[in-house]
Amino acid sequence: MRVNQFLEHHGIVRNPFAEEDAQTDPVFKEHCIESTYHPTWDKVYGDPSEPASSIVFGEKGAGKTAMRLQLAKHLDEFNGKNPAKKLFVIHYDDFNPFLDRFREKVGRRQGAERVLKQWKLWDHMDAILSIGITGLVDHVLETQRPSAAVHCDLLSTDVNKLDRHQARDLLLLAACYDQSTNETFKGRWNRLRRRVKFWTWKAQGQLAIGIGWTVGLIGVLLALYFNLEKSDTIVSLWWLWSILFVAGWVPFLLKAWQVLWTSRGILARLRTGNREPAALRHALMQFTKAEMSSQPLPNKDSTDDRYELLLKFQGLLSTLGFKGIIVLLDRVDEPHLINGQAELMKFLIWPILDNKFLKHPGMGIKLMLPIELTRFIDREDRDFYQRARLDKQNMIPSFEWTGEALYDVAVARVRACAGEEGGPALQSLFDPAITSHRLIDAFRSLRVPRRLFKFLYRLLVTHCNQHTDENPVWQISPGTFESTLALAVRDGDAFDRGMGSG
Repeated sequence: MRVNQFLEHHGIVRNPFAEEDAQTDPVFKEHCIESTYHPTWDKVYGDPSEPASSIVFGEKGAGKTAMRLQLAKHLDEFNGKNPAKKLFVIHYDDFNPFLDRFREKVGRRQGAERVLKQWKLWDHMDAILSIGITGLVDHVLETQRPSAAVHCDLLSTDVNKLDRHQARDLLLLAACYDQSTNETFKGRWNRLRRRVKFWTWKAQGQLAIGIGWTVGLIGVLLALYFNLEKSDTIVSLWWLWSILFVAGWVPFLLKAWQVLWTSRGILARLRTGNREPAALRHALMQFTKAEMSSQPLPNKDSTDDRYELLLKFQGLLSTLGFKGIIVLLDRVDEPHLINGQAELMKFLIWPILDNKFLKHPGMGIKLMLPIELTRFIDREDRDFYQRARLDKQNMIPSFEWTGEALYDVAVARVRACAGEEGGPALQSLFDPAITSHRLIDAFRSLRVPRRLFKFLYRLLVTHCNQHTDENPVWQISPGTFESTLALAVRDGDAFDRGMGSG
């Protein structure tokens, strides 16, 4: 007996439990994303008009990624309904590029633990700024494939609202943080400069002086050489002409030297970036000394300049129509440098648990963290709690599901996969001896949606394998249900102990 045959008999057009990852689950994305919520949804989502941070701890398969996708969906709808209060949404969920570059900077031969111990809050801030600014520049330039890590509904007319100072800020931020690989950095940066109408003639003053001085000096030398009888005397004074030649280039050389040291400082401290030295120097040479004076740059090992850069970024977004920033942090156990190890996750996440950053005005950080990290929190000292102030962060210490909530999830997925005539009740798939109370109790023992889906998928396959096409049975028997449930619970326990695939 085929699974599809069984499902079609009940009016279900596709298997509701075939997918286990919300990232690639069409049933969730097309239907359940707007109808199925965890009971803590309101606390995590909060009020978008007042961005606030939230911290969620949940075990694997509990639905943290699903909640992140739901947050993004509802924030997008909020932006559509409130164009005057739009939020700039950043998905901070792919750590591999940043960790790879970071490891290159601090030492590739070092072990993962030693590398991650050097990760600081400003590295998180640099990574978030990189994602946000790359996405913003994509939308300003109206690229065909903008970054998927940023949700940003930007009107081209809004870009024209930027004044020269804000255009300078955007270009400086792009010089440091734009990580796009769609085109060359130099071409993209110059295209951005033209788009925001930032002209750089004044910045070429030292170069023009050097070129003009050189041309004039050559003209004088040629005139003297051909018009004086003692031309050999002119040649013998080569040292004087050399001094005069260098003197004309002193302003340009001084600026180039300053830019060189500034760019070296940025590249040394920007440990999550991939900027080439020549490209960064080219960009910085396009600004006058006055435009660069006292501007914050990521060239120090501290968060002070990063906060100032974040404020500049927020100022740009405010002019462009965005009143706040939401950062959705997820999948911290997936980077290959961490490989699911709780101790390494701690080294990556602990720096961001900083009350000043989590409570930064106009920004909310939604952290979806593995439950394994809670045991480290219980061991922390008073200094950690004073710095993190977890009591103020809308913390969900355990992303738990009740049996009733999991039952509702299963019912919603069955209805979502029903045909045009409407879906059956979940109860109709089972023998009448299996009551709804028994289903709820069984689902409670599975704890999280992913294990529920694994169990129900296995249950459908097991039932269908026990019967032929010629003699189908349209309801799952209690014996099959109980034996399959026992296997699912056993596998789940083995996975918790690190001895199975779950």
